[in-house]
Amino acid sequence: MTSTTANPGAARDHARAMAGTLVEAMPTVPARADDAPDEIVWEETIASGGYASRRLARGTRLRLIDIKGDACASMLLFNGECPVERLNVADTIKVQWNGYLGQGKLLLSDMGRVMMSVLEDEAETHDVFCGASTEASNARAYGDGKNCGLFPNARDRFLLAAAKYGLGRKDVHPCINWFKGVRVAEDGSTLLDVGPFAAGRSLVLRAEMDLIVVLANCPHVLDERDEFTVTPLRATAWRGLVTGEDDMLRSATPEGLRAFLNTEDYYRR
Repeated sequence: MTSTTANPGAARDHARAMAGTLVEAMPTVPARADDAPDEIVWEETIASGGYASRRLARGTRLRLIDIKGDACASMLLFNGECPVERLNVADTIKVQWNGYLGQGKLLLSDMGRVMMSVLEDEAETHDVFCGASTEASNARAYGDGKNCGLFPNARDRFLLAAAKYGLGRKDVHPCINWFKGVRVAEDGSTLLDVGPFAAGRSLVLRAEMDLIVVLANCPHVLDERDEFTVTPLRATAWRGLVTGEDDMLRSATPEGLRAFLNTEDYYRR
């Protein structure tokens, strides 16, 4: 029998009948994962063209997995208690004298503090140059880029995710794109390594501040494939210890140490 939602009673019955239904892309509530420590605080599979956002406490570890080898995890970061402070991609690369993120690198805020650090990186193909796709760029590539259409763009997905924390269009800043590699050639041209790659590549990040993490999983803005091609992304977060003075990332470079000291000074207030 085909269910109907034409009246409140039928709609209620239909909704209750869906209890326990599992789909590929959804949050796991309560959070749990078979391949992560016990204190899981977030477990979610983000669909192709999907988005997610979450508050993470300082010290939390966040693992991102490119499940099928063709995800594009675009990320924004905000100070969880004062969102006017946010990820600064330009400072992230210039302070570290390096345009390519990977294990041991830091993600810096516009106030000179460490927001996250990269603990592990199996992918080594990431992008700090190109930013997020837009409605216009997706319309050029796929014929449509509207949020409610078949080919949503990363910038509008950011807007939906950030709105859950009272943030708006002015707060959507330049992002990092994990799992899609962009390098700059000697002649200044941009070289994109779009994949697809081996399934299951992952990276682990550590929150050095209380954060709002925003993710969008849409094709890279420079992806030249004719079809809207992106595969699901998995996010798993668990509680962990705050960086100690013996942490090797903290003292790896003078610039990094200063950024960690700025973060620690913030939490002493």
